[in-house]
Amino acid sequence: MKTSAEQLSVWLQNQEGLNLEFKTAKNNFDRKDLFRYCAALANEGGGKLILGVEPRKHMVVGTQAYQGTDNTFPNQILQKLGIRVDVEEVAHRNGRVLIFHIPGHFIGKPIQVDGIYYMRAGESLVPMDEQTLKLKLTQNESDFSETVVKNLRVSDLDNHALSSLRAILREHNKVALAELETTKLLSSLGLINGEEVTFAALILLGKQEKINEILPSAEIIFEWRHDQKINHDFRMEWRSPFLTVYDDIWKTINDRNVRIPLQEGLLQNEILAFNEQAIREALLNAVTHRDYSIQSESIFVKADSENLTVISPGGFLPGITIENVIDKQGSRNRRLAEVFQKLGLVERSGQGMDQIFETTLREGKGLPDLSKTDNFQVTLRVPAQVKDKNFILFLEKISQERQVVFSLNEIYELELLRENRTVTNLKNKSKFLDLGIIEPIGKTSGTKYMLSRKYYVYENRSGVYTRIQGLTRTHKKELILKHIQRERKASSKDFIDVFPELKPKDISNILQELRTSKKIFFTGNKKEGFWTLAEKM
Repeated sequence: MKTSAEQLSVWLQNQEGLNLEFKTAKNNFDRKDLFRYCAALANEGGGKLILGVEPRKHMVVGTQAYQGTDNTFPNQILQKLGIRVDVEEVAHRNGRVLIFHIPGHFIGKPIQVDGIYYMRAGESLVPMDEQTLKLKLTQNESDFSETVVKNLRVSDLDNHALSSLRAILREHNKVALAELETTKLLSSLGLINGEEVTFAALILLGKQEKINEILPSAEIIFEWRHDQKINHDFRMEWRSPFLTVYDDIWKTINDRNVRIPLQEGLLQNEILAFNEQAIREALLNAVTHRDYSIQSESIFVKADSENLTVISPGGFLPGITIENVIDKQGSRNRRLAEVFQKLGLVERSGQGMDQIFETTLREGKGLPDLSKTDNFQVTLRVPAQVKDKNFILFLEKISQERQVVFSLNEIYELELLRENRTVTNLKNKSKFLDLGIIEPIGKTSGTKYMLSRKYYVYENRSGVYTRIQGLTRTHKKELILKHIQRERKASSKDFIDVFPELKPKDISNILQELRTSKKIFFTGNKKEGFWTLAEKM
């Protein structure tokens, strides 16, 4: 980003307002104020904070603020506010000028500093009033995909793409729709309004030269790496109507697929590293929900032997988080989502992540990973390797023996238990206990749950079961007695070190049981007292 002297002169002639702020800041500018002004300007839709300009006279006076450190501020502001601010140093004849180019906040996500949402009020910064904040938080994004593209006509759509559209409809038993005359077909799918063509139509059906001219960011890039190397071994780029490359993208991925054998007794089965349903769903999800206003970024699909990762420009929609992404519905480009549903490519408009999770979990590959997602992109990592084939075979065995079906949420919860070994709260605890696939550890309010011995025996890893379950209550009592015998006496705090996995209340209960059985007794007050062995021992 380079600001010319002419552009700076134009800004100097403008009055300060919601999107433009001048500060003299001859020697310095408080960092806290910098964060607050960046937040306030972002909350007003974005703007410029310019240091080194006298605000009343609109005269450049120069600034020494952040001399030599201005290049570190984009990252500091990103970490503090979650927005990317470009910082530019401009040499003016009257002195150094520092310009902060501040983007608008994400829809539904106003910016706060230390818990306060700032806005402009005249020349001052003030906390946002309740009504304004509510409007900001409940603000909805407009549907980019239903917006009409100026000067684009039906004749600018690709004939091969239109043929692919009709073929997809026939494939999904929508023959009557496929046979409609072109304008009626496009109108019924919501891709045109009268004679006006939408961005959804451009993305799905537009001629390549029109996509290059109007929306070059509507591009999908695939990279393949052997053994998770830094440099890719193969790269393919598609900037064409999506319906002409949808199958080609899958074929390119599938050419690098690997079959994973899965045997249970005499029955031989197999799982593919890249599941077609999950990968197609992830691709459709990225095309539907990406932010097309981010013109500098494309959709990336990166694959290796371990994972396939889809990176889509634009963060989660307001209200959607990593924790609720399976259940929460929403579409950044609802028209695109609805077209995919009408074509039969997806079951529900605005949904799809649940199917990716379910497919991956039922194949024993573990949980997809969204932890690298931020405000600027959604990063979905779909595992390609089976983590624990016995886990899914065990659930299938239980399902057949007990004639039960496990829902996605139930398998999700059991997978968390498999990964973490123990869990305190389980929504489906009663069902799991009844089926004998979990068992409790402990008997107090701090009871944890683990997969049952039945599972670990099935896995032929009973030693893991013993380690997770820990020492029995009898063994713990024996350890306490041995410790007191060796040390002569012991405080209650000593046993917190002996049993770090137990709560103080659990330790106290064991000690009281030993005292009741007259094997130990307590001397002194509660704070400074100690335990000793009974004399008969």
